Amino acid sequence: FFFSSRRRHTRSSTVSWARDVYKRQVERRDVSGEIVAYVDSLDLDALIVIGGDGSLHIAQHLFEMGVPLVGVPKTIDNDVGCTDVTFGFDTALDVATEAIDRLHTTAESHHRIMLVEVMGRNAGWLAIQSGIAGGADVILIPEIPYDVEDIDAKIEARDRMGRLFSIVVVAEGAKSRGGEQVYQEKGHSILVSRLGGVSYLVAEQLAPITDKEIRVTVLGHLQRGGSPTSFDRILGTRFGAEAVELVARGAIGRMVALHGDQIEDVPIADAIAELKTVPVDGELVQTARSMDISLG
Repeated sequence: FFFSSRRRHTRSSTVSWARDVYKRQVERRDVSGEIVAYVDSLDLDALIVIGGDGSLHIAQHLFEMGVPLVGVPKTIDNDVGCTDVTFGFDTALDVATEAIDRLHTTAESHHRIMLVEVMGRNAGWLAIQSGIAGGADVILIPEIPYDVEDIDAKIEARDRMGRLFSIVVVAEGAKSRGGEQVYQEKGHSILVSRLGGVSYLVAEQLAPITDKEIRVTVLGHLQRGGSPTSFDRILGTRFGAEAVELVARGAIGRMVALHGDQIEDVPIADAIAELKTVPVDGELVQTARSMDISLG
């Protein structure tokens, strides 16, 4: 709930306001010049921009306009290029894996199909790694469109082996073959498109062809909160220390990155040139298949 001195704003009034916004004519203006002027007025040595693909695209644009800055890759999607991993990913991976572990109990005791929706708009790193770590039976990622018949075939195969339950991990950006991603809200000039709900669609598609009960759990923003893992704490500290060193050396326009066990730096332009997605013929996918995990 939102409160003000004049009016109490509930969720319904907020939704009503959002609908009104959709109907308005929105004027788009490029204010990046004002941002550059303001940064200049602060007489900063440099900005340290921390974020994912979107934030780093903005950082590169401002850098090209003369703003001195360096980048630090932080996103649970782990989809920034030129770095082995972004900080925040390991923590989200732990949260998702623990959720899958916990859902095994009720899935097995009640012989249910449990669908677990995790984040991952265009990259399935979180889904495939938490699915492998948590012992999922099916993992659906954006990079590999799924067929519900293949999912059902996996569930039936488990039944024949006496495994009367199944865990299906679904990335929010997953889509069926020939289908589209599922959105909670479509985008607008002001409001950004919000993915979510694909696991409910998968449940609807499975319901007519299975006699099992199906339950859906959407982890949502639970993946973004909580105490960071020790790995993320150390990685974030190492990234931060190197970012300050880059500023001190005057190496602006670059992003810190993890390569193996070494912290290095790369041009921000190279890091955002291409989204880092799960290779469909890569080692992670092959590992999942070798563990008899269906990828839809």
